[in-house]
Amino acid sequence: MSIRHGLLALLERGQMYGYQLRAAFEESTGSTWPLNIGQVYTTLSRLERDGLVRPLPESEAGQRPYEITDAGRADLALWFATPISRNDRPRDELAIKLALALTTPGVDVRSVVQAQRSATMRTLQELTRLKYGSDRPEDLPWRLVLDSMVFQAEAEVRWLDHCESSLVRHQPNRPAPPPPRPPDGGASDGGASDGARWADEEARR
Repeated sequence: MSIRHGLLALLERGQMYGYQLRAAFEESTGSTWPLNIGQVYTTLSRLERDGLVRPLPESEAGQRPYEITDAGRADLALWFATPISRNDRPRDELAIKLALALTTPGVDVRSVVQAQRSATMRTLQELTRLKYGSDRPEDLPWRLVLDSMVFQAEAEVRWLDHCESSLVRHQPNRPAPPPPRPPDGGASDGGASDGARWADEEARR
């Protein structure tokens, strides 16, 4: 989700100033995506530059509210109507990390996988606790966000299990060690047997 469209969606509810937008954003996402006030005002400046919001006169307390423009509503409607492409999402840092671990000398890839699984399981437990912490109807928006994060964590655990089993299956087989050589000057058992067989054949001729 882009902060840009998140703020536009909040301003569609009505006029808000920066701190109100930050509080409403975090409430809508169940505080799973915390924002700092600098991000809010930087995004508002860009939205104003692009003609998607307009500033209103300051209040007596010195707070300047913003409202969405018609162009902002059109941009927001287009965002809601357009499916999110996986190419638009950030690259999966974990997948890249494991790919690099496989080709970096001295890295114990299995330890990397196990450490990540432990961390992901802790996250999954915390998300599940939050999910069942409240069942009020007004909490549905952020519970849906939590559901998405729970499903992603569960999928990550399954993928890590797959990675570990793949490491076991594709571990290179070490060649068997060669048989021990006989002491210098001595004959091996195989050599003595061959010699006796040759003597028997000569005697039968």
